[in-house]
Amino acid sequence: MTKMTVGGMSTTTEKGQEQYEMFSYKTGRKTREYCQYDYRHTDGELFTCVKPTLEACRVSRDEWLKRKTV
Repeated sequence: MTKMTVGGMSTTTEKGQEQYEMFSYKTGRKTREYCQYDYRHTDGELFTCVKPTLEACRVSRDEWLKRKTV
């Protein structure tokens, strides 16, 4: 499995590439699942977010893409 970051830098380097990984975060007795998501736009700009699901990350990415084209 490829790590999403090396030395704090994203390994999402190819234009149009997306990477994600799921992780657990424990607060007290509750454990929550999250998705860390990176997307490298075709213009080279990096979009990154952390949301509860991959689907939520992609919705956020799509909203970001819409704002970029306006």
